[in-house]
Amino acid sequence: MDISRRGFLKTASVASIVAASLAASEGFFKKLQADELNQQSVIAANPEVTRRGEMIYRTLGRTGEKVSAIGLGGHHIGRQKDEQDSIKIIHSAIDRGINFMDNSWDYHNGGSEIRMGKALQGGYRQKVFLMTKIDGRTKQSAAAQINESLQRLQTDHVDLMQFHENIRLEDPDRIFAANGALEAMLEAKKAGKVRYIGFTGHKDPLVHLRMLEIAASNGFRFDAVQMPLNVMDAHFRSFEQKVLPTLVNQGIGVLGMKSMGDQIILKSNTVKPIECLHYAMNLPTSTVITGIDSLQILDQAFEAVRTFQPMSQQQVSALLARTANAAAKGQYELFKTSNQFDSTAKNPEWLG
Repeated sequence: MDISRRGFLKTASVASIVAASLAASEGFFKKLQADELNQQSVIAANPEVTRRGEMIYRTLGRTGEKVSAIGLGGHHIGRQKDEQDSIKIIHSAIDRGINFMDNSWDYHNGGSEIRMGKALQGGYRQKVFLMTKIDGRTKQSAAAQINESLQRLQTDHVDLMQFHENIRLEDPDRIFAANGALEAMLEAKKAGKVRYIGFTGHKDPLVHLRMLEIAASNGFRFDAVQMPLNVMDAHFRSFEQKVLPTLVNQGIGVLGMKSMGDQIILKSNTVKPIECLHYAMNLPTSTVITGIDSLQILDQAFEAVRTFQPMSQQQVSALLARTANAAAKGQYELFKTSNQFDSTAKNPEWLG
């Protein structure tokens, strides 16, 4: 990691974390300038960041993989009535430069994986970094879900497989237990079905920290971690403040999600969509996964990339000040404060 990122870890107060977050992002991009030509030349000289066409690419932690700064959310591409519309969105996203594909075994009862699997035929699979997630906590359930996901996605391997929805303090214990899900994941990796391993969660940073702690005690280190990173999170039960520094320190790829909280954050009338994407991109994220359910929303994502510049400390502070009151009680981060987004709580049999 570079010096500015190590500096990010030395923060102590909320104010200093905001400043250090900026420093991490500015170090991550080095000397990006507002002028597009100068920006292009600086990116070209920076081994961590490149720009090709409409997209910025960043390094996925210590893996060295280059992934698009914006990732295509898997749940949203299962929402279209006609699967051909979903396939059209996926193809357009890839053709324009998005190479990070998000999905999950449980999205739309497998429908999202099936649609993405169809879309990735005809050479598209070779153009993307494919990620999906499983819910199983036992070796048996995890192994079955891994194989089902591969079948639906019509591929012999995924680039990243993640333990999905770690929202309970006991989830890490179950995954790392004897005959737990990690055993199935490691066997899948040995068989070439999985290249990298990560985990996700949206409820509380304490669960993420416990997962990292349990992993370390078992001599294991994750390649990537997915978590909410948005303008509200900075004020309430913050993954940015409590988990992000550890990931940066350990060289773990940072996958940001819920930059708009499935549009709920926008209902606060404090921020606009592109501001939400810019804030998440300004953090030391490898990719920011966002829901794209139409070609218009796809255009919005690319506009966020086109107009992105590292934010100044003053800009970050102003944005956080604008969202502070709305964010104080977590009312716009329902994934933290309700069970609305807890699919495994509603379907405990998925855990095995």
